Amino acid sequence: MENRTKLALTAMRRILRTAEHNSKAVMQQTGLTSSQLIFLQMLEGEQEQTAGLIASRMGITQATTTALIQKLETMGVINRRKGEQDKRQVWLSLTEKGRQVLSIAPDGIHARFHARFSKLEDWEQTMLVAALERVAYMLDDDKDSVAAILDTAPILAPDDAENSAP
Repeated sequence: MENRTKLALTAMRRILRTAEHNSKAVMQQTGLTSSQLIFLQMLEGEQEQTAGLIASRMGITQATTTALIQKLETMGVINRRKGEQDKRQVWLSLTEKGRQVLSIAPDGIHARFHARFSKLEDWEQTMLVAALERVAYMLDDDKDSVAAILDTAPILAPDDAENSAP
């Protein structure tokens, strides 16, 4: 194997290992998967938001959104209500318990990445996005199945993978 290939694979392993460690820390401190935490963070500071808006902001499917909502509502960290004019519309808000969970949650890998990425020059951001998209394409060209979040919950709890929302 070429030296550059080894370097690239080593860098990807470091990224995956960091994401796994972050997921473990989030789970230990909050009882939430990374996806669930990000979902709550998107509700933070807002009165109510629609499920569809959060799904589009997170880059996840409606089915994934539904699973997340059900799990978070069962945990008592969000409130869900049907729209008054359009009953298909679902409005979400944080409960007091949800606010408490967010107050103890670690910053996590997404916050660190965002803080450092936004300090880069525009050309560096563009270059990195292009390189990451290319790597993703090289590994799996099914772009529609991937959300914009790093979550290794199924790796952490394989026996409970069916019960863990993405």
